[in-house]
Amino acid sequence: MQTSLADFIRDTPEGREADAILRKCVHCGFCTATCPTYQVLGDDLDSPRGRIYLMKRALEGAPVTDRTRLHLDRCLTCRACETTCPSGVQYGRLVDIGRAVVEAKTRRGVGERLKRAFLAFGLPRSALFGAALRLGQLVGKAPRTRQAGAWPAARHARRMIALRGCVQPSLAPSINAAAARVLDRIGVSLLEVPGAGCCGGVRFHLNYQEDGRDDMRALIDAWWPITSGREVEAIVMTASGCGVTVRDYGHLLATDAAYRGKAERISALTRDLSEVIPLDALPAGRDRGRVAFHSPCTLQHGQQIRGKVEALLAQVGYELVPVRDSHLCCGSAGTYSLLQPVIAHELRKRKLAALEEGAPQAIATANIGCLMHLQEPTATPVRHWIELLDAALA
Repeated sequence: MQTSLADFIRDTPEGREADAILRKCVHCGFCTATCPTYQVLGDDLDSPRGRIYLMKRALEGAPVTDRTRLHLDRCLTCRACETTCPSGVQYGRLVDIGRAVVEAKTRRGVGERLKRAFLAFGLPRSALFGAALRLGQLVGKAPRTRQAGAWPAARHARRMIALRGCVQPSLAPSINAAAARVLDRIGVSLLEVPGAGCCGGVRFHLNYQEDGRDDMRALIDAWWPITSGREVEAIVMTASGCGVTVRDYGHLLATDAAYRGKAERISALTRDLSEVIPLDALPAGRDRGRVAFHSPCTLQHGQQIRGKVEALLAQVGYELVPVRDSHLCCGSAGTYSLLQPVIAHELRKRKLAALEEGAPQAIATANIGCLMHLQEPTATPVRHWIELLDAALA
């Protein structure tokens, strides 16, 4: 694709990156086959190909409208298009740049600005979110917290750290505790570092990009005393949405001289939980029940991790039922389900229909956002896969 970027961005790091990505796109349209919003809406401007066209025009200095912003807002950033693209277009990175430009050139309505500001302020602050959740639980308007259970004492020479995150400690502290118990059984002590909260993904993807980077720097600062040396061998992510963000710190902070090296170190240490549990460390089991696994987009497309969770569950005796269109997003996508509820609920309806076709006794997933989004309308239990693994090993 030929480009001619406008002066305001041409010679910036963002401009050079966007130009290189745009030039890779051949407008073949393969991406439309796996784009969830295109499947729901049928509008080419709500496909990666169409959005790339809109971003190209914005970066070349063409007028930008609220309609342009709406098409970009409707993107889930699921990155299924990256998995499909034969040219290797890094759409996720391009849409970060494009959204920032379009946001700066348009103005949202008061109600929309307030909603986004509320989410950007409240969600990353775990104490504030926890208080709001408890209030909601008192009036019956919020899900119950899943109790953590015992956390093993740190007793092994091998040590890893887990990200507490922002909403997961309040909604499901059971997830990290289950991870700690499973890792303890295979000779690894899992630790949490005080002050290590939000990964920055929430605010960054709400287009508060510099605030998101501040959250990233704060997390690096909290981790650095224990990650700068050899005290831990990995940073373990139990939420794939956080994992895909932290693994990209080296890129997201590449122009920050003070944090660039530290960010690269943190990214290099980061692993999804499924990557640090060897299959041969688990005992073979059977007759644990039928499970449908929903692989979050941040796991299968963002981190390109496929098949690992399913293999671990099968090893301890769960029967994995086939899931139709398993590459498609469930509609959660961070704050997307709150900001684009009509599309998000349609995608959830389709996803649950596919997950429940095989009559599973439970649905497993790897991200707190997907878990809560899917659980709301269904009676089928939705669990993090590590909780099912922990139950099988107990």
